[in-house]
Amino acid sequence: MKEWTREERYKKLSDYSDDYMEELAKRVAQSPFRQHYHIQPNTGLLNDPNGFTYFDGKWHLFYQWFPMGAVHGLKHWFHLTSTDLVQWNEEGVALFPDTPYDSHGVYSGSGFVKDGQLHIMYTGNVRTEEWERVPNQIVARMEADGSFTKFLPPAIAGKPDGYTDHVRDPKVWKQHGLYYAVIGAQRTDETGTILLYRSKDALEWELMGEIDAGLPDFGFMWECPDLFEIDGKTVLLFSPQGIEPEGDRYHNIFQTGYVIADDFRMDELKLEHNGFQELDAGFDFYATQTAESPDGRRILTAWMGLPDVAYPTDSEDWAHCLTLPRELAIKDGKLIQKPVRELVALRKEKTVYDAGLLSSEKTIERNGGNCYELQLDVAFPTSADHAPVTLELCEDAANDKRFRITLDPSVKKITIDRSRCGIPFAEDFGTTRTLTVEQMDAVKLQIFVDTSSIEIFVNDGEGTFTSRVFPQAGETGLSLAAGSTIDYSLEIWELA
Repeated sequence: MKEWTREERYKKLSDYSDDYMEELAKRVAQSPFRQHYHIQPNTGLLNDPNGFTYFDGKWHLFYQWFPMGAVHGLKHWFHLTSTDLVQWNEEGVALFPDTPYDSHGVYSGSGFVKDGQLHIMYTGNVRTEEWERVPNQIVARMEADGSFTKFLPPAIAGKPDGYTDHVRDPKVWKQHGLYYAVIGAQRTDETGTILLYRSKDALEWELMGEIDAGLPDFGFMWECPDLFEIDGKTVLLFSPQGIEPEGDRYHNIFQTGYVIADDFRMDELKLEHNGFQELDAGFDFYATQTAESPDGRRILTAWMGLPDVAYPTDSEDWAHCLTLPRELAIKDGKLIQKPVRELVALRKEKTVYDAGLLSSEKTIERNGGNCYELQLDVAFPTSADHAPVTLELCEDAANDKRFRITLDPSVKKITIDRSRCGIPFAEDFGTTRTLTVEQMDAVKLQIFVDTSSIEIFVNDGEGTFTSRVFPQAGETGLSLAAGSTIDYSLEIWELA
């Protein structure tokens, strides 16, 4: 695979001809791992979702993008719009690293509406001749033609005293006539935290201080913070880096999770909660961002990938995608994630409906590749010994290949295993992930399979597993096996 020099990673998009980019896009389009209904880059590397906002009758969503290859190089923002959260229109590059304040990358940020226009606030990355980082928080406004005007010099230049140059990812909202922003940061003692700023006009900002989340030494950096309310509760969502594995939790290189508080005392900057909870139990989930819908729903999307992990499509000059949009709710002190209701529009036809009692293995017959939605309901009879149930996706039985999902009511755990699925990768971080489920007399799985991803929603979103997979030719089968008698129903829809 190509080794990228620093000079190559920081060449501008304008340094490449249109013909070169068209040829690159044609090569990427030939990849056998291109998705059907997920947001993905036409070339290069996609990472954090940014600027997620509903404005002027449309959803606006951006993602960080390095156009030329599957490396973290000179970042731009690519712009998408949608009226339904299902079909997305490509609007092109929205932000270029073209000023002295963002010369080495347009990093993450958020969108907000001010004076009837869509605004964004993002981190401009600058490197000095000594390659020292300088972070700048920049505000920009979208004009009628879709271009952006940057307000310079930056709204917040450099780093505040007491913090390293790791200060980034502003999330802005308006409350009681004032604008507020949470920004991820690293203290000089190399511990992570979140800063809170406020402003009267979203251009001049005052640092209020650190949010006290009761986690003084919890990783070395907190990225992509988000602060919002659901049903009167305050949710702080963020991605801490540097958390050690603990039981079944925290096995990815970096994590994403949240705390829930009954109240946020803004005058004291204090959040009292019952502990940090990991948001997703899968392999590939990071850098979340939320937005509020016109009907009051809190909608989330995330990067279906992780920093510092090599993926099989890296050699094809593209990498990563975004998760499906998800509706958030709170139940029993936890965030619930359900696929947004609009996604039913993806369904073409129901090709499988099967139900009854099962006490052995059953092959599920269907035609087509890995592009479908599956719903499985399993009830374990109370009088029986609770033996595990396995659902195998992307199966090639002749070659012992599959993505395995194991439901084990005896220990109240669900485990996914991608060790035998397609091209192996990131094995240093393990090949299984496990979620503890409080109630397993009955289990419901809603699963979205795309060419190279699997998203699993457990019990109407009480838990989720988000994973990239890279199955090879022939790995399209399905089977269900029970070690004792179960009552089940299974439905499959082919997806557009």
